[in-house]
This record gives sequence, C-alpha cells and structure tokens, in this order.
Amino acid sequence: MTFINYASREINCKIVYYGPGLCGKTTNLQHIFEATAPQARGKLISLATETDRTLFFDFMPLELGTVRGFKTRFHLYTVPGQVFYDASRKLILKGVDGVVFVADSQEERMDANVESLYNLEENLKAQGYDLMKLPYVLQLNKRDLPNVIPAADLAAELRRKEEPIVEAVASSGAGVFDTLKAVAKQVLTELRKG
Repeated sequence: MTFINYASREINCKIVYYGPGLCGKTTNLQHIFEATAPQARGKLISLATETDRTLFFDFMPLELGTVRGFKTRFHLYTVPGQVFYDASRKLILKGVDGVVFVADSQEERMDANVESLYNLEENLKAQGYDLMKLPYVLQLNKRDLPNVIPAADLAAELRRKEEPIVEAVASSGAGVFDTLKAVAKQVLTELRKG
C-alpha cells in the first residue's frame, strides 16, 4: 500500500526482507544502509527483542528517477526470523509493496527456508495479499559457504512464480544491490501501472 506525500512530492514504498532466522536479512539491510549516501537515507532503527531484531530505514535512490513527477522513497524492513515472533512478522507485512525472500543456501537450513516461505505466504494471505501478485524476489544467500545446495536445486524448491532469483553473499555485499534493484524495479512498474 503505497503512501503518497503530496506536500513533499514523494511516493513511499515498503519493501520487506523475509526469511528464516540468521539467513542474512539484517546483513542485507546493513550493507544497503552503509553504502547509501547519508543525505539520501534516514536513520537505521533496530527494534531488538530477546533473541532477534527488526531493522528499518528509509532511503531515496536518486538514480531511479521519478514517477509522475514524484520522487520515490523506499522503506526497507526485516522481519524477526524466529517463528516465535509471528505476530511481529504479520504486522511488518501490513502495507507491503514488495518482498525479498532471503534463503539460506546451507543444506541444513533447507527445512527452515521451506517453513519460512510457507509462513510468508500464510501471513500475506492474513493481510489480504497474494504472493503471486506482489513484486517479489528470491535471494539465495550465503553462496560462499562450503555446504551449499546447488542454486538450481534451491530455486526449484523455493521458486513460487517467475520471480527474479539472485545469488548473494550478503556479508561481502555480493548480490545485495542486485536484489534490491530487482524488487524496486517491480514495485516501480506496479506504481506506473496504477
């Protein structure tokens, strides 16, 4: 649910990074935040719980241009990875314009990926959204580790539609901006339609 601020001539879009615990959601956002010019971003806010945290910040990517004369500001969120925080996950998805699912490529994390993806679909439905109709990107993270599932096998298991798939190593920044650009491009395409 895009928010338009007519006074500042800005369109505000919400992108949520979703995935199992410790898959790299926070690392993605921290990398984007640190690589974004201070004058183009807001504060990085961390809402810490006992075992997990939710991150948020907004920024205005100047290179993406305008939509009908309005600048675009993206608000990026992570959800807590632990299933224990399902209520928080649902709340964070409210008003979402695009989703990045961050999958942990390690073999032993496959069940957690599948469970989290199913949870995403259920929580979107609870908010009145359909994953098949939302701007969506699948990021295969932690590709630098020795025990990873081949990308084709991981994609075959986790792909839900013809969404872009980006291989990443968020800890080094590899694939982080490719992922963000892929979801932002879809969000902007939707905005231009409406």
